[in-house]
Amino acid sequence: MNSLINKNHKNKIYKLENILKKLSEPVRKAGNKDLHQTLVDLISRIHDPFMFVVVGEVKAGKSSFINALLDTGEEICKTAASPVTDVIQQILYGEKSEVIVINDYLIRRYEPVEILKDIAVVDTPGTNTVIKHHQEITERFIPVADLAVFVFEAKNPYRQSAWDFFDYIQKEWHKKIVFVLQQKDLLSEEDLRENINGLIKFAKQKGSENPLVFAVSAKDEIEGRHEQSNFSAFRDYIKTHVTGGKGSKLKIRNYINSSEKIIEILFKGTEERKKQLEQDKDFRKETNEILEKQYQKSIQKVEILVENSLAVYNSVTQNAYDELSSGLSIPALFKRSFTAFLGKKKSLKVWLQNLASEMEKELSSGLKNKLDIYIGDISDSVQQMVYLIDLKIRKSDISLKNNPDFFKSAAEKRLTVYRELKETFSNFISASENFSEDKLFPYRGNIAPKVTAGSGLAVIGVLLTAFTQGAVLDITGGVITGIGLIFAGTAAGLHRKKIMKNFKKEINKGKIKLEKELTEKLTAYINGIKEKINANFSEFDKLIESEEKFLNDFIEELSEIKKQLDDLK
Repeated sequence: MNSLINKNHKNKIYKLENILKKLSEPVRKAGNKDLHQTLVDLISRIHDPFMFVVVGEVKAGKSSFINALLDTGEEICKTAASPVTDVIQQILYGEKSEVIVINDYLIRRYEPVEILKDIAVVDTPGTNTVIKHHQEITERFIPVADLAVFVFEAKNPYRQSAWDFFDYIQKEWHKKIVFVLQQKDLLSEEDLRENINGLIKFAKQKGSENPLVFAVSAKDEIEGRHEQSNFSAFRDYIKTHVTGGKGSKLKIRNYINSSEKIIEILFKGTEERKKQLEQDKDFRKETNEILEKQYQKSIQKVEILVENSLAVYNSVTQNAYDELSSGLSIPALFKRSFTAFLGKKKSLKVWLQNLASEMEKELSSGLKNKLDIYIGDISDSVQQMVYLIDLKIRKSDISLKNNPDFFKSAAEKRLTVYRELKETFSNFISASENFSEDKLFPYRGNIAPKVTAGSGLAVIGVLLTAFTQGAVLDITGGVITGIGLIFAGTAAGLHRKKIMKNFKKEINKGKIKLEKELTEKLTAYINGIKEKINANFSEFDKLIESEEKFLNDFIEELSEIKKQLDDLK
């Protein structure tokens, strides 16, 4: 039966080992050195004998307790009047006595002691020791421990540092804990009973459901007073709970608990990174909202400019149309011909030329006045679009606290991308070429010196003014040229209806061109700036995308490992 139990436990240990190895990858990605070391220790010791770690304050009697438990007649763990355990000592079974120094703070000792075939013992420095590295190395053994033995002085089981360490073991790693009151020979039965009850009560307050306490005397045990020492009770506990396959069962549970703790720590480690990702996504969402809002405002300004420009165009051309229609009536033509013959009035040809010239002047003047009023609004709106994004970038909060123990390289990369975004956008604003478009604005040649002399946002106003002025000259000039061609043959053959029809046709062509030219070019310009602003965020957007993918994959990987652990459990 025991062989079947042991075989079953071995199979589970191998499955657990496989899960721990899978866990290595997310631990590596997290970049936490301590957690990585803990996992390495778990994997390397998973096939070791059942291990319990003896902890407690300096001079609580830990070393004497271990010497008495091993019962070799030798001082395996040094004892003295002053604290002497300045290293961690891992004691294992070996065919002969042998000591291997692992480093300045850890010794591995092999002894041919029967009890060590079932257990491995770790003797630690005091929890209140001031010697550097002891606490951290002691904590390295806790995650891989199968049982924690808390040794207290029987006279005073309430030392603060020991109970602080208890919190670490109990709450952080959920380890099985037993309590030992050492040096019971120094107390009366009544005082000992009182301290046992006090320890049990205190342990329960600290979260231990059924505290198990052994009151022992290492001195009595070593000096042969075995019945008085009460070590038999502790040895019976080992036989009952450790030997005969029971230890491997407890070991599996402990390893599962430790694995779950590592997974829990990793999940917590991702929380800060998830917060950072959400903050970055919110920041990007806000910049897009600002950009879209200002873009729509700018487009509305263009619509207002076009609407008012067309109103001027319609008014001037309608007046010209009415004057032409009136002037080409039969009575008007007869009167003009007669008075022209007498030399009292200009000829029809001269009158038509004057009509075209006056219309050109009124059209050019009226459009320029309207454009001067409204182009400033467009320029301000486009500048505001750029300015508000710049302000958002410069004021953005990248001070979200990073956890230095997790994903340090990712946090550093994030900080670098933020800084580069600020620098890139600052350079973008200061470069005038980012706001001038040769292909869109062929009219800017005459103001090239002003554009090159300016920089950044200042160029926008200069460029838009130059464009609208050039567009007015081009469109009005084209309309007048077309009308001039109509008027050229009027003296040769007067066809009023045809002239009016062609005049209206040329006027409509000019109107369409004016609306199209202003709308398309200005909209394209605003679109271009919007796209350029967005282009500054390309690396930032890649960061968000890669972060989201990493976290999703990481959490999925971790969840799958947890599921395997739950199945084993």
